[in-house]
Amino acid sequence: MDLLTAKLKKLEKQNYRAYQQIKGQYNFGDFDLFIDYVQSDPFASASRFRAFRAWSLTGLSWLRDESPAYQLAARDFIARSFAEFAKQESSVSIALHGQTVLDSTAVLFTEDGIELRFRVNLPAEGRDILAKKALNILTFHLPKFIRRATIERELDKEALIKHCQTVEDQESLREQLASHGLVAFVANGSRLPRVAGNCDLPMKEAVEFQAPASLQVTLHAPNRGFVSGLGIPKGITLIVGGGFHGKSTLLSAIERSIYNHIPGDGREYSVTDINAMKIRAEDGRCVHHLNLSNYINHLPMGKETADFTTQDASGSTSQAAWLQESVESGVSTLLIDEDTSATNFMIRDERMQALVAKGDEPITPLVDRIGQLRDELDISTIIVMGGSGDYLDVADTVIQMHDYQAVDVTEKAKQVIALHPTQRHNESESPLVTFPPRALNCQALMNILTDGKFRVSAKGKESLRFGKEFADISALEQLESSDEVNAIGWVWYQLAQMPGWCNNPAKAVTELLQGAWFEKMPQHGDLAKPRPLDVMAALNRMRKSQFRNNN
Repeated sequence: MDLLTAKLKKLEKQNYRAYQQIKGQYNFGDFDLFIDYVQSDPFASASRFRAFRAWSLTGLSWLRDESPAYQLAARDFIARSFAEFAKQESSVSIALHGQTVLDSTAVLFTEDGIELRFRVNLPAEGRDILAKKALNILTFHLPKFIRRATIERELDKEALIKHCQTVEDQESLREQLASHGLVAFVANGSRLPRVAGNCDLPMKEAVEFQAPASLQVTLHAPNRGFVSGLGIPKGITLIVGGGFHGKSTLLSAIERSIYNHIPGDGREYSVTDINAMKIRAEDGRCVHHLNLSNYINHLPMGKETADFTTQDASGSTSQAAWLQESVESGVSTLLIDEDTSATNFMIRDERMQALVAKGDEPITPLVDRIGQLRDELDISTIIVMGGSGDYLDVADTVIQMHDYQAVDVTEKAKQVIALHPTQRHNESESPLVTFPPRALNCQALMNILTDGKFRVSAKGKESLRFGKEFADISALEQLESSDEVNAIGWVWYQLAQMPGWCNNPAKAVTELLQGAWFEKMPQHGDLAKPRPLDVMAALNRMRKSQFRNNN
């Protein structure tokens, strides 16, 4: 600490760039402080700091004997505690993730101790250094925040244990889905509605969710014990009902439950298959050498769909592409909302079939392929459907939402089918074909990086800068944090180190994200582990990605 103090005292009123002199490691007695990156000016991204404290000084060494899920939650709790302690000093910040608990690099547990990674906006007046203020922040306030967040007696231990047990329970429930033949589970008593579209907090006056008896299952959590709720089985599930009755609210809860939630969120005992992907129409996106022949064929002018490329996909083409890319990346459950889908990709009714002959229609709608996805590829689908009764013919389970409560109307749907048989024809003229994964040109990624001076950064959750390119990923609704987007960029960075072409990029990404994934990343505190599905989905949206069809 004395060395840092001495350096700072010499910097008063110097040009802001003189702050570069404080980079390095400093011993504060009971912890070490690392200043890894110093911002170039007061308006640049905040400086990156780390602090390391040995287990023997924390009283928290018992956490090392807990499960990986428990430890992950403890790391999240410590980050939230650090943020709470640091509220009095606005220049100090640590990455947080709202209502979810992500595998983040903000707090890490190592063999030797606890490491905090955070940011500090170093103070200035104009472009002149305010060394006295910096000295007060870095040698008086900051050490208090670090010490309080990394010692048991300063933490709310009861809240810590509850936080960790809640996350551990969610991991256990999610692991039980497959053995019970489920793709999702929504616990009784859950509060699913949110305050607003831009606020993820639970609505206080929300109706508590209750599963219908016919679809109720009971799972066992290691801490809470038996938990009952709605079990959504594998296969094809429709969520139907009138407007404003909670269809999209239920789907939203399902899509967000690939993540664990904090106590009090309302969704903390609701879980979803980790490989569930929500897909939608996305006008204008790019598609790279993808075989779309299962869904789109005989385009006008003889354009080929077995090796399809475009920089401006239509709604139906983009949704078909997203489905095929997801299959290639290992999806096991598809989540679809009719409101954000391309109608002609979802369905072609009997009247339109009568008006426009099949030979003049290149699209094979999803309704005619969805059963094959289930039966041949073991891919389940959950669809919010309000306008097309033709999907009743292929559904295994039909859930009606009424006043935000679920009603099992599967048997009623069968009666409707019997009374109102469809007159449309199945348009799947050929079997559902599986294709080998496309190869990725890793050298092309390296060229993009080199041209852009190796810059990798998230622009919120909507865009990722990679080199000089920007990938629009605003359609990836399941991304929770810009920290995941940052990590996606750094996974691409690792792919770029591979020579030549990678024949199975999804497999390579999965391997990169196994184990201590963060050790392959920069020492940043604003990284969170993404799913391989999301890494690949983002890569498919970078316009200069180079894929090769391996058919």
